[in-house]
Amino acid sequence: MPAIAPGPAAIALLKPEELVLSGAWTAYGLGRIEQQFAALPRSARRLEMARIEALDSAGAWVLAKLLVRLHAENPAVELADLRPEFARLLHSARQRLEQLTALPSVPANVPLSRLAALGRATLAACEQVTALLAFVGETASALLACLAHPARIRWRPILYNIRSAGFDALPIVGLLSFLLGIVVAYQGADQLRQYGANIFVADLVGLSMLREFAPLITAIIIAGRSGSAYAAQIGTMAVTEEIDAMRTLGISPLELLVLPKIVALLIALPLLTVFADGLGVVGGMLMAHAQLAVGYVEFGERFVKAVGVTAYLIGIGKAPVFAVIIVVIGCFQGFRTAGGADSVGRQTTRSVVQSIFLVIVADALFSVAFSALDL
Repeated sequence: MPAIAPGPAAIALLKPEELVLSGAWTAYGLGRIEQQFAALPRSARRLEMARIEALDSAGAWVLAKLLVRLHAENPAVELADLRPEFARLLHSARQRLEQLTALPSVPANVPLSRLAALGRATLAACEQVTALLAFVGETASALLACLAHPARIRWRPILYNIRSAGFDALPIVGLLSFLLGIVVAYQGADQLRQYGANIFVADLVGLSMLREFAPLITAIIIAGRSGSAYAAQIGTMAVTEEIDAMRTLGISPLELLVLPKIVALLIALPLLTVFADGLGVVGGMLMAHAQLAVGYVEFGERFVKAVGVTAYLIGIGKAPVFAVIIVVIGCFQGFRTAGGADSVGRQTTRSVVQSIFLVIVADALFSVAFSALDL
């Protein structure tokens, strides 16, 4: 015979000081039971729970709130005949409710002092840093698991992200790098002309573009273009509960959403940097010819002498680090989205600001390290 489904949660008044709880105290069985609390006598000293047939976290939370209400009038409330497995779940719910109740609350209309606001901002920053480090660790663990089992690597999302973050970004990266090369050569033209050192414009454009400007401007463009897209995509999925659906189906969100983006940008960003190097040098060459009368052949000969392989590799070597920063920050802020559309926009903005900030910080640290190593 099929099992009879338990009835909905119910509370009966057996005696003036005794309540009988029965039915399924679950998310689907609670109904409007919580609204009946106001009609219950506050003098109840005994809760008979032998007839509770099912209990989940939602029901345990409602029971914990009922107990807190009764304890306010009578601290010696007795729980009778509660199953051991239900008792453990109810104990966890009561502990969590007591923790939340113990937290001090500040009314919304009471302004915080400067010291209190500073402390709250510091705590929020520390919490975010801790969460970021935990996210980096989880991502590294997922990456190692995929490397140990290559069959789990998702190649189609990787190829899609290479196209969206790499190939589709070629026009904007190329245009801005070309214009930046023109600007660098134009700004140096007047100074070089005063000393008759026109040919050294090749040194200026080559070293500045290959070592600093090309990888940095490419990373900033990708942070604003692709990093924001990562945060918005994952944030929207979090709001619509698609992330929770993946976990329910046994699909790891990190393996599906984060790792393909990391692998794709590790491939795409160095290639975009090479592309930016070339167009930046071309823009500087054109401006040198127009402003300083430096021929293309002369510029090329001087460029080969002034710029070595080390300067070129230094610029390319920065790109993978920038790529990891952009993807990790974008995905991290996307996963922290909660609420509605406002939260998606807020986390997207944070991802862009933090990505650009950390990219610049990383570039400054690279400069200090290369200077110490005499590179």
